[in-house]
Amino acid sequence: MSNKFQTPHTGYHWDSRDRRFFEGWYYRVTLPEEKQTFAFMYSIEDPGGDRAFSGGAAQILGPEDEYLCRTFPDVKGFWASQTALELGHWGKSDLKARPGYLEPELFDAQISEGYQATATWHQGSLLDPGTGDRCKWQYAIKPVYGWGNVGQLQQSTAGWLSFLQIFEPGWQILMAHGLATGWIEWKNKRYEFTDAPAYSEKNWGGAFPQKWFWLNCNSFHGEKDLALTAGGGRRGVLWWMESVAMIGIHYRGKFYEFVPWNSRVTWQIWPWGKWQMQAINQDFEVELNGTCSDRPGTPLRAPTNEGLKFVCRDTMHGQLSLQLFKRKGDNYETILKAESDLCGLEVGGEPWDEPWIDF
Repeated sequence: MSNKFQTPHTGYHWDSRDRRFFEGWYYRVTLPEEKQTFAFMYSIEDPGGDRAFSGGAAQILGPEDEYLCRTFPDVKGFWASQTALELGHWGKSDLKARPGYLEPELFDAQISEGYQATATWHQGSLLDPGTGDRCKWQYAIKPVYGWGNVGQLQQSTAGWLSFLQIFEPGWQILMAHGLATGWIEWKNKRYEFTDAPAYSEKNWGGAFPQKWFWLNCNSFHGEKDLALTAGGGRRGVLWWMESVAMIGIHYRGKFYEFVPWNSRVTWQIWPWGKWQMQAINQDFEVELNGTCSDRPGTPLRAPTNEGLKFVCRDTMHGQLSLQLFKRKGDNYETILKAESDLCGLEVGGEPWDEPWIDF
C-alpha cells in the first residue's frame, strides 16, 4: 500500500513474549445492488503454540447475515508481516514450504482451505463440513481513505498512546473506505462486483474488552464518497477500566474526528435494536441513529480470556441516519444528512441486560 494510505499498527503485533495474546483482522465488502454484505473475520490466539487457546480462525458473515466459521488449530500455518498489512493462514494444503504470500493462481491451486490478505488483495476458500457449503473469494482492493485527512500522515485510531501498549486491546481502522473488484462464491452463487465499497480494521492485545458496541457503513443512499466508523467500549488502561467512544467520518476528502481528547462523545445503546451516538467539539457536531428492529442479529465468536466464544451479535442490514453540522457561534450549518440500510451494527461483551447510557 502507498504510504499515503498506510496507517499506524498495520503490521503484526506479536512480540514472541509468553503472555496471553490475540490479533484479529476484519475485511468487508458491501454490494449495494444486491443489498448484501460479506464480512471476513480472522484471528490468531497465543501464536507461540502449546497453549490451551492456541490457534486461528476464519469467520464469514454472508448474505442475509448467514454465518460460516472454520478453525485452524495449527498455529504454524499462520503467517503475517510485522511491517505491512499482509497475513494468511494455510489450512488444508500439500505444500511443504514455510507459509507466506502466494501468487493468486498458486494459492488457488495449492490451498484448499485457508486465506491470504493484504492492503490490496484478498483471497480464500472455506468449507463447512457439516453442510458441505463452501465460500471462495478473490478480489483486488483500491484504497480511498486510510484513517485521517487525504495527503497527510495517517492517524492511529486510539491516538499516540496506543504505541505504548497502555490500552488493551488496541484498535486500528486500516482502511475507512476502498473499492473492491472481483468475485465471491457463496453457496453455489457467484457474486461479481466492480468498485464495491470495502473496509478493513484490526485489534490486538493481551487483554479483552468487557463490553463494546460498533457502527460501520460506507454505502449510503446518494453519497458514494462517505464512510463512517464509530464505536465504544470498556477497556483496560494499565490497572483500571475506562469507558470510551469515538466517531470518525470521511467525506469528500476531509476527515471529521470525534475522540475523547478533542470532543465530548455520548451514547445510548440498547441490548439490541437501537444505537444512538452524539459528539460535539469546538467546530462540529454529529448525530448517529442506528436501528435494527426486523432482524435478531447473528452471534459471532470473539477472543476472550477463555478463547473464542459467542460473545457478540451483528447485522449488516442496519438502518442508519447520520447528520453532521458545522458550528458557527450559537448557530449550526448542516454539512451532511445521509441514510443507509446496509449499516453494520454490533454489540458485544456483557452485561447487556439494559441500555448502556453515557451522557
